[in-house]
Parts: sequence; structure tokens; C-alpha cells
Amino acid sequence: MSRSPSLPERPHLDLDPEMSDGERLSAIRQHYERMRSVNQELDERLDEAEGETTALKEEVDQLKRRNDTLKSSSLYIATVEERTEDGVIIKQHGNNQEVLTEVSPRLEGEVEAGDRVAINDSFAIQTRLADETDARAQAMEVDASPDVTYDDIGGIDDQVREVREAVEDPLENPEMFRDVGIDPPAGVLLHGPPGTGKTMLAKAVANHTDATFIKMAGSELVRKFIGEGSRLVRDLFELAHEREPAVIFIDEIDAVASKRTDSKTSGDAEVQRTMMQLLNEMDGFDERGEIRIIAATNRFDMLDEAILRPGRFDRLIEVPHPNAEGRTRILDIHTRDMRLAEDVDTTAIASDLEGYSGADIASLATEAGMFAIRDGRTAVSHADFVDAKQKLSEDDSVEIPGLDYQY
Repeated sequence: MSRSPSLPERPHLDLDPEMSDGERLSAIRQHYERMRSVNQELDERLDEAEGETTALKEEVDQLKRRNDTLKSSSLYIATVEERTEDGVIIKQHGNNQEVLTEVSPRLEGEVEAGDRVAINDSFAIQTRLADETDARAQAMEVDASPDVTYDDIGGIDDQVREVREAVEDPLENPEMFRDVGIDPPAGVLLHGPPGTGKTMLAKAVANHTDATFIKMAGSELVRKFIGEGSRLVRDLFELAHEREPAVIFIDEIDAVASKRTDSKTSGDAEVQRTMMQLLNEMDGFDERGEIRIIAATNRFDMLDEAILRPGRFDRLIEVPHPNAEGRTRILDIHTRDMRLAEDVDTTAIASDLEGYSGADIASLATEAGMFAIRDGRTAVSHADFVDAKQKLSEDDSVEIPGLDYQY
């Protein structure tokens, strides 16, 4: 433990009786200046100590709050079903268990039927919760159309066609399905490696359709309180019903739709409750009218079989890495606004990008432009693409064949 620096000693005034009046006055003045200097240093030390004390108090308060949080027990979400003479009937989210409990005196008069409340392990109401879930659901509604169009997506023409048939056509031309006598696909699941254009495809749908577009990530359904995730799922579909025609896009659906296990942890149980609520909502599509769902995942192998059955996702569309023709199209898209030198052949470059995703090719084009800027040039050359690929290969620590062809 460090020791505090010692305080300065106050100067002592010694006056010789044989001093003249002028010498005495000069000695007093020097003593006065030394006293002022010492007092100033003490004031600075005091200010510094007060600052440290304030910082330590804030740290102690923060540690106390963190300790209180760690000591507090988990709370569960419930809905007040009814007020009776015997108490309050609540229904716990997730398991729909109804319990008769009492309201604490401090909450008397504040809790009414339909309120969301937090309860402890003894089902005692701890606090009344504000109706924030619906606000979160509304925040997921996309107000402005994304600037991504189908022309911005290359290499997955078949996948684009299948998505448009399953999502846009039932909303824009429902009479075609009635004339043929079939129900449109209930949902579309896009799966494939990262960076292949799944999210871009959903953005293009949002751009090209007049339907309300609601975007969310599966991880957003994993909430703090037990039962809150399933409540958010219900609110999302209720919002879609109010705004129909509507399209719901769930990215990273594997976060809440992974294969069920025998795990007994509360976290896994909550994720499974949320998934069951999602399955129930998807089964209600026919009754909900013009609502379509698109989901995307990089981990198709992790999804539960229940969510893959027909009636929930009728179209399972794989979005793979693009072939040579698709890579050329993607590279043309990402270089169409770039000034390219005469020695740049996008077809030849794309042919040597085996295993690259659309996102990888976009990054390659950006890095090539950065090499041109670094050299003070306005045109991007073939050598810039060679250097860009080498840089990306080094960044990923992956051995990828270089662009060693000649013209």
C-alpha cells in the first residue's frame, strides 16, 4: 500500500534581538511569503484529496449497486388476469400457469387487470412493469425503404426469383394463387454461408414491396426476464396484423430456433419457450391474412426440425457462394462507380476468386480502391486488385491462390 506524501512543515520565524528595524521587517516579509507558499501547497493537496475522495465514493457506490444486483434473485414476467376479493390472479408468461397471489401495500391501487408485473419465486408481485415490449416491437418496423435493389444483388438470380414468388407475388397478385387453387408459401428460410447476400435479399424485398417491413434479429428475442421473449414475439405478430400487408424478417433465427435439448438451465428453457411461441404464431398465418415471413441463418444444421416442417417454412432456399459468373456480376456491381484502369478485366479477376462470398468481393473492391488512393491515383489498376487480395488473405490467415495471371 502506497504511503501519502508528507505534508510541508510550516516555517518558523526567529528574530535576532540585535536586528535593526529594517532587517526585522525584511525577515517578517520573507516569513510571510514562505507561509503563503506553504498554505497554497496545502490547499492544492486538499483539493487533490477531495477529488480522490469523490472518485472513491463513486466507485464504492458502483460496487454496492453491483453487489446488490448480484444478490438479487431472478424475477419472472406475469400478467394480471383478474382482481378478486381474495387477491390477484396472475398468469406467468411461458408456462401460462395461473396463480392467486396478493399485492403488496405499496402497490395497492396501482395494479390492474392486464398489467405486466415482475414476480419472484414465491409469485409475489415485486413491481409493476411499464408496457415497453410493444414499443420495442414498433421500433423494429422499418420506416424508410432500404436503398438496396435487386440490381444490387448478383450471383443468386434463382434465389431472388424464388423469394419474389413466395413473398412479393402473394402480396401484389393474390388472385393468381386463387385462380390456380393453391395457398402461397407460408414462409421463406434463407440459409448459407455468411456474406452470401441473405440480408441484402431481404432489404431488396423491403425496397420493392409496399408492405410494412418488420426487421429483427433472433438474438433480440433473448430477453432478461423469463417470458419476455415470447411476449415480444406476440407483439411483433400483432403489429404485423395491424400493419398488414406486412413482411417479417428474422435474421439469425438459429438464436431462438436451435434444436431442443434436455438441458435444465433456465436460459435454455426460456429460449425454448420463445421458440414455441414463434411456432404458434407461424401456424396462425392463414388466419392472420397478408403476412409473410422471411428468416435467415448461417447455421442451418442447428435448427430444430419443428420449425423446418412445411406450413411454417415452405421454401428452404440455400444461398451458396457464387460461381464464376455470379462473382463477375458481383464484382461489376461493386466496381460500377469506380474508375478502373484499362488493364482491369473483372471477368478474369472474378474467375480467380473461388470460395469468395459477395461480402468478400465487396471488401476486395474497397481495398483495391484504397491502394489506388494510397498511391495518389484516381484509377484502380489490376495490380491494386492483386495487392488487395493478398492483404485480405493475410488478414484472414488463409492461403488463397494469388492473381498471378498475365495479359
